[in-house]
Amino acid sequence: MSVILPLLFLLTAASGTAVVLIRDPARQIFAIAGNGIVLAILFTALQAPDVALSEIAVGAAAVPLLFLVALMAVRAGKVEQASDETREP
Repeated sequence: MSVILPLLFLLTAASGTAVVLIRDPARQIFAIAGNGIVLAILFTALQAPDVALSEIAVGAAAVPLLFLVALMAVRAGKVEQASDETREP
C-alpha cells in the first residue's frame, strides 16, 4: 500500500493538470470524467468507499453529463444563429 498511494496522488495530479491544459471543450469534459474516476480510485485506496461512490456519481457521471448537455446546447444555438443569418437578405 505504501507504493500505491504516491502513485495515485501523482495520477490525480496528472489528471487534474490534463483537465486544465486541454483546450477543446468536448475533450475537456471527458478529462473531467476521467479525473472523477481517478479520484474515486484514490478515495477507495484511502478506505473511504462512501466518498468514492459519491465521486463516481457526481464527479464522473453527473457533472460531465451536465457540461456535455450545455456544450451541445451552445453549439446548437450557434448553428441555428448562423443559419438564420444566411437566410436574411
